[in-house]
Amino acid sequence: MSDYQKDFYAWTQEQAALLKAGRLHELDLINLLEEIETMGRSEKRELDSRLTVLLVHLLKWHYQSGRRSKSWQLTIEGQRDNCFDVLDDNPSLKPQLNELINRAYSKARTLAAKETGLDKSIFPITCSWTLAQILDNEFYPD
Repeated sequence: MSDYQKDFYAWTQEQAALLKAGRLHELDLINLLEEIETMGRSEKRELDSRLTVLLVHLLKWHYQSGRRSKSWQLTIEGQRDNCFDVLDDNPSLKPQLNELINRAYSKARTLAAKETGLDKSIFPITCSWTLAQILDNEFYPD
């Protein structure tokens, strides 16, 4: 049997072959379970990351109106598209969106302060936009 620690790729191929052959009793269940759980967390982290970048740029758009650029607009549009891609692939994350936005906003607030040089206290402690606004391709805060 392939060593999970020494050759992960070989291990994944072996586990897939065992599943296809119906040889379930030979599976490395402990590591297989860990990898499945990790994959789920990875998708959630991906959405969190996309929301954080989106919220940083929405904050910059709103609080630095004189510095708005096509680049910021493209980042906002791109991150919205990326959020929809993750949600299309993982619809079970949709009920968690409000929680994810709250977590992402907290990080976005800190990052926006660092990127803009503005004091963090300028940005509201909680997100002032709705989920619908954040994901709306027509919404740009003024």
